[in-house]
Amino acid sequence: MPERVPPLEASIHIDAPPARVWQIVADQRRMNEFSPETYRQKFFGDEIGSGTRSINLNKRKGYLWPTASLITEFVPEKRLAFYVYLAAATWSYDLVADGTGTVVTERRELKNGKRSILARLNATIGTGGIAVHEVELLAGMETTLARIKAEAESTT
Repeated sequence: MPERVPPLEASIHIDAPPARVWQIVADQRRMNEFSPETYRQKFFGDEIGSGTRSINLNKRKGYLWPTASLITEFVPEKRLAFYVYLAAATWSYDLVADGTGTVVTERRELKNGKRSILARLNATIGTGGIAVHEVELLAGMETTLARIKAEAESTT
């Protein structure tokens, strides 16, 4: 039986209030500006919120792959989470006020702690293997959070 896969998680302190950080995180249409793996996204509906669906195109070097997702939680200034069907994973951003700033945690948690067959196949074919991609995902989270921090702090 496959071993449970622990969640991937990265956090950063941002010198901006939760309201400012939320403006950036909640605008998922801009995620390709922050995430090194997000290439393109098409959201369905005028507003982004709980229940919003999207079709996404991710990239790693010359390899592109599609995903579909659903925003499952949208709590202003607190939490945004979305489920990615191909990977059977929930990605989330949690915001916690910390003095005059905000701690943001990005997390990826696999459904039932297991990789889907499609995710394993995708990792094997296009992303350099599971172990390599996991390292890249964590580095990508850190890059995403650093870019969100730079954006939030440049406009406070």
